[in-house]
Amino acid sequence: MDSTKLVRGATPFNGYTSHWQIFMKSRFLSKNKAVGVASITVVAPLDTIRTDLTVSSNGNLTVKYSMVEAQPEISSTCYNSKYKDPESMKFTMKFKNLSNPKEGHYSDVFTVGDCKWRVVIFPRGNNVDYLSMYFSVADPDDLPSGWTRCAQFSLSVVNQINKEETVRKDTQRHKFTKQHSDWGHKMFMPLGELNDPAKGYLVDDTCIIEAEAKIMPDDWTYDSRKETGYVGLKNQGATCYMNSLLQTLYHIPYFRKAVYHMPTTENDLASGSSIPLALQTLFYKLQYKKDSVGTKELTKSFGWNTHQSFMQHDVQELNRVLCEKLENKMKGTAVEGTIQHLFEGHHMNYIECINVDYKSTRKESFYDIQLDVKGCQDVYASFDKYVQVERLEGDNKYHADQHHGLQDAKKGVLFTDFPPVLQLQLKRYEYDVMRDTMVKINDRYEFPLQLDLDREDRKYLSPDSDISVRNLYTLQAVLVHSGGGHGGHYYAFIRPTVSEQCFKFNDEMVTKEDIKRVLEEQYGGEARYSNAYMLVYIRESNRDEIICNVEEKDIAEQLRIRLKKEQEEKELKKKEKAEAYLYTTIKVARDEDLFQQIGRDVYFDLVDYSKVRSFRVQKQMQFNQFKEEVFKEFGVPVQFQRFWLWDKKRHHIYGRYRPLTLQEESQSIWQVREVSNKVSVYGGWCLQDLKLFLEVEIGPESHPIPPPCYTPKQDILLFFKLYDAEKEEIRYAGRLIVDRNGTPFEILKKLNEMVGFSPDEELELYEESKFEPEQIDKNLTFAASRLMDGDIICFQKSASADRITQYRCPDVPSFLEDVSYRQFGEPFFLVIHQGETLDAVKLRIQEKLQAPDEEFAKWKFKSPSCPGQSEYVQDSDIVSSRFPRRYGHNYGPRDECIGLEHSDSSSKRSYAASKSLEIAG
Repeated sequence: MDSTKLVRGATPFNGYTSHWQIFMKSRFLSKNKAVGVASITVVAPLDTIRTDLTVSSNGNLTVKYSMVEAQPEISSTCYNSKYKDPESMKFTMKFKNLSNPKEGHYSDVFTVGDCKWRVVIFPRGNNVDYLSMYFSVADPDDLPSGWTRCAQFSLSVVNQINKEETVRKDTQRHKFTKQHSDWGHKMFMPLGELNDPAKGYLVDDTCIIEAEAKIMPDDWTYDSRKETGYVGLKNQGATCYMNSLLQTLYHIPYFRKAVYHMPTTENDLASGSSIPLALQTLFYKLQYKKDSVGTKELTKSFGWNTHQSFMQHDVQELNRVLCEKLENKMKGTAVEGTIQHLFEGHHMNYIECINVDYKSTRKESFYDIQLDVKGCQDVYASFDKYVQVERLEGDNKYHADQHHGLQDAKKGVLFTDFPPVLQLQLKRYEYDVMRDTMVKINDRYEFPLQLDLDREDRKYLSPDSDISVRNLYTLQAVLVHSGGGHGGHYYAFIRPTVSEQCFKFNDEMVTKEDIKRVLEEQYGGEARYSNAYMLVYIRESNRDEIICNVEEKDIAEQLRIRLKKEQEEKELKKKEKAEAYLYTTIKVARDEDLFQQIGRDVYFDLVDYSKVRSFRVQKQMQFNQFKEEVFKEFGVPVQFQRFWLWDKKRHHIYGRYRPLTLQEESQSIWQVREVSNKVSVYGGWCLQDLKLFLEVEIGPESHPIPPPCYTPKQDILLFFKLYDAEKEEIRYAGRLIVDRNGTPFEILKKLNEMVGFSPDEELELYEESKFEPEQIDKNLTFAASRLMDGDIICFQKSASADRITQYRCPDVPSFLEDVSYRQFGEPFFLVIHQGETLDAVKLRIQEKLQAPDEEFAKWKFKSPSCPGQSEYVQDSDIVSSRFPRRYGHNYGPRDECIGLEHSDSSSKRSYAASKSLEIAG
């Protein structure tokens, strides 16, 4: 393990800073290794003890304590909430020998809360050209089943030349489990940046990593809606910048109402590319949903793929692009001009000659104002600088016109009007020419709760501006960036009603905050990497207009109906999930399913259980009671029903193990399922649902009759398929119960009668075994041929020499071989993220296969949820959860595979992904 052997920190007992215990790795004292100094700073609410430990060459340990001022941005307390943030702990570690070709490098174990953790880095990238870095549970295999912890953490790559250029990324609260024991950033920073010696991140083949973490109350126990009245937005991977902007726009009620009033149609819903409809849906859910809201529908309408959702863009850039799109979509509607009314202001660029009467002016509009941070103490200083007059004289004289020529002049900017909603973009970044990189300016920069832009005789406004408008603004929102010049985390502090109460919108989490504390912390300053990046002010004279009531009647009726229905369905699913332990699913296959599927959807085996009738029943229901439900559904009287347990058989197919006994039918559904699972475990796998085959015998008058006699160990239930070589078709023929000591020759007439052949037709019989059928000797007994309950026999007319040359697939073996070539293709590998759903993975699969949209829409995705059988995967399913367990155990490793079902893969086209921020439509 290539990492610094660190002292593991000073840990406070009982939360008091006056009692500490020092832990130390014994190998740090090894005489054969280098000695040195390690220090850990543990942040406490009021003050901090810094512990410096020095190890001399003879192994003596010197401990020095010193009090240091706590850094307020490290620990953020949720004021006015019953949940209080715990304290952060910070660890620094060195990763050496990063040129070593090994894949992952692990830090030493450290303790946060009652858990042991470590940092894992991939200095060559986890299948990407970026440094990949993860926060991980140290020993997940040693944890008990059901273990969970919720942690909030940040990871930093320290710049060893200039610490201000340290790259830091914060992560919202994440729930770690025994199964999902790591979380972090696949694309932390470009490898080109990391490996460039001039940048300072990798020095002497060593990288310094800082991890700051705290154990949080379980997110699932915190109800943002209940605690604050608001809900958050889910992070798709690196969309925190978008979430903070969307929350800011949502909390401008005039803007929200205008979005609701934008006309949309059902065609917009079908296309999935309507930005207005996606935004309406998002705003509706933020207004009425009980828990956090996803943004995938919105980013899909932008035309973004999964890769773009994992790339962090600029808030200001997104704001401008989104508003431009909405402005265009609003044209010709009742809400045309809303964007301009809310956000558009104007300024006048002027050049005025000093010695002659000549002045040049140019009026321009703006949606936001970019203010300098560097060299400015506060917002007013930035506005002063913005309108500062520049003198054009000497070699820099202004060429007025042909008549006046070169003249001394004054150049400047004055505002003609400000908008009702004033968006101030703070220039926190600048380009460092010497280092050829963007650097973040963390200087302290103050901004007031009330901003008076009429101050000092309206010095920011032009003389011809409207003096009847009072430009007094109140702060509504502060967008914050936490991190360095190469990335970080965004969140927002918003006062929805422009009152004293402030709320922090940090992705999914919404908490109440103290506005005075927010101001002080987000001013920035030395060694503070969290600071204001964008400010939103509301003009007092427009306050009642902008902060208006948005009621349900403002939302289009068809949108309300659709979203209410979606919400009701989700609530039902949530309820079903909560009550899932009370219920189980029974899937019942019948002859009708076999007739319908074989030769169409199914060639090998008998039935796709994902397409048969399912019954959701209480586990405690008696099976005989369930038979009444079957009667209601299928019309088959209870006395004529015989159920067979559906079990894994030889050759990786499903088979019918045996019929249920009268005693078993008198038991509960749960007991029957346990019997089924016991049967399955013997076969080496585990059933998810209770799968049954319903045997119904039809009499001469097409009415159900009692099933034929079946004697265990004496009789065998066989299923039959007929193959037609001329048509190259296979279909279900029927089933028979035969005496195991009889021979196939004895049932040939029954088979001919079953499919309408003449009684003396010569038949060839094959046992279906994977895609390699074995011909059956018609004179051997069924027992001698080792046929068992549930086996499948394919038969066909005997093939003559002429037929063999006449048909492409003259017999069952050649046909099934052809089917196997059509059904399966070459496998390929794809890296997926923990918790990633199929709809996200599909986009990357489409890119890999270079399949156009029209063709790719025909593909279906299947998961081998049980060996030998597969089920369709839905877009909302988490892909990793659909991988089957090996060996039939819940704790076994997963077979990480998924299947694609498509009839044709000939059409291909490649698409190049754009690296710039674009929104389609």
